[in-house]
Amino acid sequence: MAIPLSHHYYTQHALHQLRDWQRQMQREPTFLNSLARKTQQKINSYIPDRIHQAITTAIKQMTRATLFGAGLITKAPAAAHDLQLQEGLVAGRIKFYKNAAAAEGGVTGAGGILLGLADFPLLFGLKMKLLFEIAALYGYDASDYKERVYLLHIFQLAFSSHEHRRDVYNQMVDWDRQKQYLPDDINQFNWRSFQQEYRDYIDLAKMAQLIPIIGAPVGAVVNYRLLTRLGHTAMNAYRMRWHETGKL
Repeated sequence: MAIPLSHHYYTQHALHQLRDWQRQMQREPTFLNSLARKTQQKINSYIPDRIHQAITTAIKQMTRATLFGAGLITKAPAAAHDLQLQEGLVAGRIKFYKNAAAAEGGVTGAGGILLGLADFPLLFGLKMKLLFEIAALYGYDASDYKERVYLLHIFQLAFSSHEHRRDVYNQMVDWDRQKQYLPDDINQFNWRSFQQEYRDYIDLAKMAQLIPIIGAPVGAVVNYRLLTRLGHTAMNAYRMRWHETGKL
């Protein structure tokens, strides 16, 4: 049976993890990072345009639906002051969504190309719902347009190239100040970059899900890992907000 950490120790441990994560976000891309990106771009060039177009359309529709609240009900922000308590709840929601995404990926992966393509908007919806719940558990109101932009920044941190990730991270530092300069018109958001980075990041892994026989196990494993990455990124992004406001 695991022994609960003291509040002080937990806070120090979380702060250590935050600082390590921040260093990773600001690190210069390595030769292997650049090589992997070029390799993926080359592989993507062999994928039929109709599949690329279907993915891009699904991503665009899902992001717009999320920002304007279609199909998503935001939970009231928690009166969050205890990091250990809130992150216990956050970990529970991440586990739930990881399992849901794995099950969904297994089912759609077993169904061939048509169901495999359906996985993209379904998985995207699960990712966004998880981010909305995490925001609320840390005490932030995701019905606020500017908080939703922060969610999209978290999304990009989790699923972008190393080069793009550093740029996004710099836009998130001192968010309470930076959000004052956001455009009022959401159409000014860089949709093209958002879609392309996300698509390039997941294409290589997700395209294997369209292959008969191996599609189901690949879909389950990849989806589980993608939600794991998103949950880890979101926790540290909100730890950074708490640290900036003196709560951590």
